[in-house]
Amino acid sequence: MRKTTRKMWAVAAGVTGVALLATACGSADSGSTGDASGDEKITLTVATFNEFGYDDLFAEYEAANPNVTVEHKKAATSNEARDNLNTRLAAGSGLSDIEAIEVDWLPELLQYSDKFVDLASDDVEGRWLEWKVAQATAEDGRLIGYGTDIGPEAIAYRSDLFAAAGLPTDREEVAALFGGDDATWDKYFEVGRQFKASNPDVAFFDSSAAIFQGMVNQMDAAFEDPETGEITALENPEVKEAYDAVLKAGVEDNLSSHKSQWSEDWTASFQNNGFATMLAPGWMLGVIEGNAKGVTGWDIANVFPGGGGNWGGSFLTVPAQGAHPEEAKALAAWLTAPEQQIKAFKAKGTFPSQTEALESEDLLSVTNPFFNNAPTGQILSERALAVKPEPPFKGPNYFAVSDAMSQAINRVDVDRTDDPATSWSKFEEAINALG
Repeated sequence: MRKTTRKMWAVAAGVTGVALLATACGSADSGSTGDASGDEKITLTVATFNEFGYDDLFAEYEAANPNVTVEHKKAATSNEARDNLNTRLAAGSGLSDIEAIEVDWLPELLQYSDKFVDLASDDVEGRWLEWKVAQATAEDGRLIGYGTDIGPEAIAYRSDLFAAAGLPTDREEVAALFGGDDATWDKYFEVGRQFKASNPDVAFFDSSAAIFQGMVNQMDAAFEDPETGEITALENPEVKEAYDAVLKAGVEDNLSSHKSQWSEDWTASFQNNGFATMLAPGWMLGVIEGNAKGVTGWDIANVFPGGGGNWGGSFLTVPAQGAHPEEAKALAAWLTAPEQQIKAFKAKGTFPSQTEALESEDLLSVTNPFFNNAPTGQILSERALAVKPEPPFKGPNYFAVSDAMSQAINRVDVDRTDDPATSWSKFEEAINALG
C-alpha cells in the first residue's frame, strides 16, 4: 500500500437514492433571476465543459439583469477544464468568475477551500440532496460548490442496429434482454457477443475505459482507503477483476469500438454506425444527440448492469480571485435553482440534484424526441433510485488513479501497444510513483 502525501478529507463522492427527496427545499425564491444589484455594467465569465445546458439560461439571465453580460467559456472535456483550473489557480489569476468542477476532481480542490468563495447561506439551505452538499463541503465547513447535476445511468442503444442483429428493439424488451432488475456485467457482455455474432462489422460498445468507469462507480472504495488515506488500487481485487473483465470483453471478444471517449474518431463514429450501445448518465444524452445529429434509431433502456450506477455530476464554484464574487455567487445560485435545473435537463439531459426539481412533475413527464420519445425524466428518476444508498468513496487521489487506469486500458484497447499484463505493470508503476 502507498500512503498519500495529501491530507485526506472526509468527503464521500457518488450518488445515493432519490429517496432523500423528502429533504425540504429551503430556498425562499429559487425561481428568481438572482441579485445582480447595482447599475455598474459588468461581464461575468462562466467556464464549463461538455454540455451543461446553459446557453438559453444565460440569455434569460441577461434579459432579467441588463447590467450583466455573461461570457461562456466551454472546454471540450472535463480533463481540459481541470488542467486550466489548476494552472490558473496556482498562478493566482486568470480564472473565470464561475468555474464548473466535476465531482471526480473536486476532492483535490477541497484541500484549497480558501481559494474559493464560501457559498453557504440561509437562502440555499436544504436546496440539494444532502450527499451532494457533503461532496462540496470542506473539512473547515466551507461550501465551495453549488450542485448542478447528478449522473444516474441507463443504457443507450441503437434500435436499428439491434434489429439488424436480430435482437429486440422495444425499450422494455431490451431492458429484459439485459436482465432487468437482475442485470449484470456478465449478461451485458453476453448480449454483446450475441450482437457481434450476427453483426460482426459493428462494435457493441464505444469504449472499454467507459465500461470500466461504470464498474468502478459501483465499488464502495475502489482506489483509496477512507480511514487511512492509503492508495489501495493495487491491492483491491475488485479493481483487477474489473480491468481483466473489460479487456476480455472489449479486446479479446472484440466488443469495443477501440476508440477513446472524446477523441475526434470517437465523435465521428456516431455518424457511421460506430457502435450499438453506450453507458448513458443523464448528461451524456446531450452529447449523444449532438454527435449523432441526423442519425435515427437511438433509444434508452431503463436498465443498468449491477442494478444502478452514478457517473459524474458537477458543481459551480466562485474562485476568490474573481473581480465580481457577489454577482457571480448570485448567478451560480440562479443557475442551480430548481426551475433552471429542469430547463437544463430538457436542453441537454443534465439530471437535477435539486430536491424541489426532483419532485416536480415537470421533470418526471419529460420525454426526449431524439431518443424515440423515451420518457427520460421517469427513466433517470428510477435509475437514481436503483443506486446504492451509501455513495462510493473518492478522495484526493481518485482522479490521478482513475486517469492512470484509463491510460492502462486504452494502451490495450485503443493504442494496441500493450497486452493486458504489460499495461497493468505500467499502471502499477504509475500508482507507486504518486507522491
